[in-house]
Amino acid sequence: MSPNAPDSWWGEPMTSWPPTVQEWLAHDPDPGSAAELAACSADELRERFAHSLTFGTAGLRGPLRAGPNGMNLAVVLRTTWGVTAVLAERGLGGGRVVVGYDARHRSAEFGRAAAEVCAAQGFSVTLMPGPVPTPVVAFAVRRTGAVAGVQLTASHNPPTDNGYKVYLEGGLQIVSPTDRDIEQAIAAAPPADQIPRTPVEESGADLLRAYVERAATLRRGAGSVRVALTPLHGVGGEFALDALALAGIADVHVVAGQFAPDPDFPTVAFPNPEEPGAVDALLALAADVDAEVAIALDPDADRCAIGIPSPDGWRMLSGDETGWLLGDYVLSTCSAPASAVVASTVVSSRMLAAIAASYSARHVETPTGFKWLARADNDVPGTLRYAYEEAIGHCVDPEAVRDKDGISAAVLACDMVAALRTQGLSVLDALDALARRHGVHTTAAVTRRVDSPQQAAEIMTRLRHHPPASLGGFDLTVTDLQPRTDALVFTGGDDSTTLRVVVRPSGTEPKLKCYLEIRCEGELDTARGRAAELRDAAAEAVRDWGQRGPN
Repeated sequence: MSPNAPDSWWGEPMTSWPPTVQEWLAHDPDPGSAAELAACSADELRERFAHSLTFGTAGLRGPLRAGPNGMNLAVVLRTTWGVTAVLAERGLGGGRVVVGYDARHRSAEFGRAAAEVCAAQGFSVTLMPGPVPTPVVAFAVRRTGAVAGVQLTASHNPPTDNGYKVYLEGGLQIVSPTDRDIEQAIAAAPPADQIPRTPVEESGADLLRAYVERAATLRRGAGSVRVALTPLHGVGGEFALDALALAGIADVHVVAGQFAPDPDFPTVAFPNPEEPGAVDALLALAADVDAEVAIALDPDADRCAIGIPSPDGWRMLSGDETGWLLGDYVLSTCSAPASAVVASTVVSSRMLAAIAASYSARHVETPTGFKWLARADNDVPGTLRYAYEEAIGHCVDPEAVRDKDGISAAVLACDMVAALRTQGLSVLDALDALARRHGVHTTAAVTRRVDSPQQAAEIMTRLRHHPPASLGGFDLTVTDLQPRTDALVFTGGDDSTTLRVVVRPSGTEPKLKCYLEIRCEGELDTARGRAAELRDAAAEAVRDWGQRGPN
């Protein structure tokens, strides 16, 4: 039995943990669960009942299906009860809780259920009036001084998934031990069909307006920008149009077939701007309308991908390239850059550190995830002004939203494009200028799929005990980031070249992830050619690490 298991399952004698199918159905409030589970094979039933969903990045995420290892009404009810129990234990009972939801299948139902449980437990609840972007909830928690926020979303996961994201005071994602405390409280929750629920009226329209108005204030300059935009069937479209219009950017062309929220995401194989093919329609539109910038939001609008014209046609910037540009732009327009803090994660490019140093600002490197980036200015002098991770997540207004925010990032990106244009410069010119000042930085990610998280752990153990001695002709030094985070950093180089590889297991999937960065100095074209050659050679070698372990 799990050490977190209660003495009985939902108040009844129990013989197993997690529950059996019969124990689950005895208290599942969803009338469709019985037929769904009856249609499952024995293997699928075992998988659904082998364990419960656990907290990953600030919450739960999983397939929409009955059983403890899925997103369903019973899980939402018991999770919310667990959240309120932890809040009450910390003396926050009766405070405000903001509840939002996106446009995924069952999100509205789950959001209302979460709000009703919070209300029944004595909390003052703001239930958003319709589907909203995830950063709206982070903003609303911070704006109202709420004790917590809940957003029903699976971000850019497949249409078959949903999730449950939790914020605490200040609109910050939860970190340990809060996630473990909530899991223990969930294990002790009452039966799902016995958890009290109190009806809640939707509210918060004023917070939606305040969010859009705040995003618009990130505009520093003037003049319109021609924009191509897609929300990828998510909830960000109208919010982005409103924020851009308030910021004086009205020349926006949308991918019509992807603008309305649609939980099936019918025009893309995977609703993630980083996936191959996901932004093809956007880039085609950008070329057709002669846009200056293309913007793709992910389905819950907390991430933002940027596309630009180039001599070879339209292309998307990498998350690191956007991070360099926005970080430099924020610091260049900051009234007191020496008191500014900017942050990126251990798997992101090191160029932001060099950019920060050129402005006498402080750069902080954090473990992966915005739960850490949002706290980057804890215990250091200065105030967080910008943070990013390479997976197209950008926090551009930490005073208002301490999380990644695709809509605010879109406004700032458009403002940057307009500012460059007034100087007769393009985004490519800006990237060239950064490369001349700080060296050419070329990045790549290599993912090695493994059979299980255990196999990934075994590879990490081999790398720790027998690290590779060289890569790309350079001797390597290894830094182990445990216990701070499960990652190894390999570095090497000479006076003009630096090679860096970060290796870590995925926190959500059976994968080993390797993040490469090559930095080369010298004449731009020569340095770029050299960096690309080293990157490609290093990527091949790193794949071999994942297959056989180091020699």
